[in-house]
Amino acid sequence: MNARNFFTALLIALAACAVQARSVEGVVNHVTDGDSIWVRPAGGGEALQVRLQGIDAPEICQAHGRQAREALASRLLHRTVRVDVRARDAYQRSVGRVSIGGQDIAAWLVANGHAWSTHYQRRAGPYAQEEAKARQARRGLWAADAPEEPKAFRKRHGSCR
Repeated sequence: MNARNFFTALLIALAACAVQARSVEGVVNHVTDGDSIWVRPAGGGEALQVRLQGIDAPEICQAHGRQAREALASRLLHRTVRVDVRARDAYQRSVGRVSIGGQDIAAWLVANGHAWSTHYQRRAGPYAQEEAKARQARRGLWAADAPEEPKAFRKRHGSCR
């Protein structure tokens, strides 16, 4: 790792640590893609851009990307959710667990084949069991023979934006 990448990673890590864990209840007023939403806080104020923690959904221009966004929108759009904010990402989005009626939405997305459980090196991600079951049942993106992980897609094609 060169010095520039090291310092960038360090700044991101420090920014993530600086964010205090907090909970926000509000209404989802926009679904950007299969793992990003906007939430208008119930108490008023500026909408919060949220990246669902622990998953990676296909890019919007990638196979199954639009289906992942539609699935998330059908589940959350114009509904009240709870967001447990854990960090900020490099794009200044809040990163956290999103739930509706006590149900973890990231787990729901992975279980229905709309996202991968994130993993780091050889460690299984937080939703590895849900992903294994979705793969076995060939649900959602797993109906394709060899779905490409969003991370690999972005590396080859860049972001859809």
